[in-house]
Amino acid sequence: MKSKFTGSILVAGMLMLPPFAGYAADTEKSSATEYVKDSVITTKVKAELAAEKMSSLVKINVDTDKTGIVTLSGTAASQSAVDKAVAITRGVKGVTSVRNQIKIVADK
Repeated sequence: MKSKFTGSILVAGMLMLPPFAGYAADTEKSSATEYVKDSVITTKVKAELAAEKMSSLVKINVDTDKTGIVTLSGTAASQSAVDKAVAITRGVKGVTSVRNQIKIVADK
């Protein structure tokens, strides 16, 4: 009876190993500190865009990678709105580069 119980524990332990091993490998690639830094930059950019109170800037999505590169996507009503969004983003502390993927779409 004792060996059956020990065998069950051993099998259960081995089945749990792969998820933990995968988690350990993932933590080497990114850390909570990097995620928080990226989130802070994204939040600052969104707040600055919202502070402009331009309705065309509301439809812009912001994504930041771990190196501080910000990708802007979505739509804007004019090239001047796009230029304004890029300029605001470049002015945010921590932004290393801006990738502009905003499309100009006339309001209907």
